[in-house]
Amino acid sequence: MHTPMPNTLSEHPRLIALDWGTSALRAYLLGEDGRCLAQASGAFGILNVAAGDFDAVYLQFCAGWQREYGTLPVLASGMIGSRQGWLEAPYLPCPATPAQIAAHLTRLQASDGARIHLVPGLSCRNALGIPDVMRGEETQLLGAIETGGDALWVLPGMHSKWAHCAGGRIDAFSTYMTGELYALLCKHSILGRLMPAGQHADAKAFARGARYGLAADADLPRKLFSTRALGLFGEVPDEGLADYLSGLLLGAEIRDALALLPSSVELGLIGEPRLCERYRSALEIAGLRVRSIVADAAAPGLWRIAVDAGLV
Repeated sequence: MHTPMPNTLSEHPRLIALDWGTSALRAYLLGEDGRCLAQASGAFGILNVAAGDFDAVYLQFCAGWQREYGTLPVLASGMIGSRQGWLEAPYLPCPATPAQIAAHLTRLQASDGARIHLVPGLSCRNALGIPDVMRGEETQLLGAIETGGDALWVLPGMHSKWAHCAGGRIDAFSTYMTGELYALLCKHSILGRLMPAGQHADAKAFARGARYGLAADADLPRKLFSTRALGLFGEVPDEGLADYLSGLLLGAEIRDALALLPSSVELGLIGEPRLCERYRSALEIAGLRVRSIVADAAAPGLWRIAVDAGLV
C-alpha cells in the first residue's frame, strides 16, 4: 500500500474515491477535474475484511488523507455497497444516467466523522424477465463513457459484463460467468485431468477453441467435452488444452452476447490489459474490431458521479 508524504501535493484534494470490490480495495485522492493526486491499494476486498470491520480498513487507507487535507467527501463503489458489504446500496434499474445514479447514493458515517457515499448497483431484465445485476462495473462504465464515448463495452473477468451505452447512459447489460466457469472446469472437472500444471500459451489452440465456441452447430455443454476428446486423440497438445478451453468459452460468450445486444455500435474493452487482449483476439476471430481498451476507468467514473451528486 502506498500513501503520499505530507505537504507534497501541488493542489488541494477534492475527493477520496474508493473502488472497493470483492478481493481488493483501490483508493484515489482526486483533485480538480478528477486528477489523481495519490492512490493506495491492497488486498482488502470485502471478503478479506476480518469480522466485517470496514471502518477500520477505511481508516487505514484514508485517515492520513483526512487529517492532512481536512474532512474530504468520500465516494465508494463496488461490493462495499452490497448486502455483504458495509451497508447495502439498493440496485437502480436500467436505463440509468450518471445523474440518476448520483441521485441514489446511500450514505453512512465513519468513525472519524466523514460521510461515506455508496454508489448503487444497477439491474436490468432480459427478454424473458430474468433479472441481472452489476455492482462496481457501472462506475467503470461511466468512466469509460467519459473518456471513450458510447459503445458496446465489454468488461472481462470472473463474471464478464457486456453493456450497451448510448447517449451517456447505461441502457442494458448481460453477465457471463466465463472466468469462474473456466477456473472450475480446469480445477474440478475431468477436463483439467490432461492439463499440465503451469501456464502455457498456445495461440493456435486458443483460436481453434474460439472458432468452435462461435460455431452454431451445438450448445456449450456438448462443445465442452471436445476439450477432453481432442486431448485424448492428440489433436490438441496437453499444453494447449487450457488455451483451447479458454477460447471455446470466450467464443460461446461472444456468440451469445452479440445475439442479445446491439452489434452495430463500436466495441470497447475495460479491464486488465492481458485479459482484454485475450478478448480482443477472440473478437477478431469473430470478425469484430475493438475500438479501444481502457485499463482502469474507476477514478473518472467516481469523479463523474461526485460532480453530479454535488460532492465536489
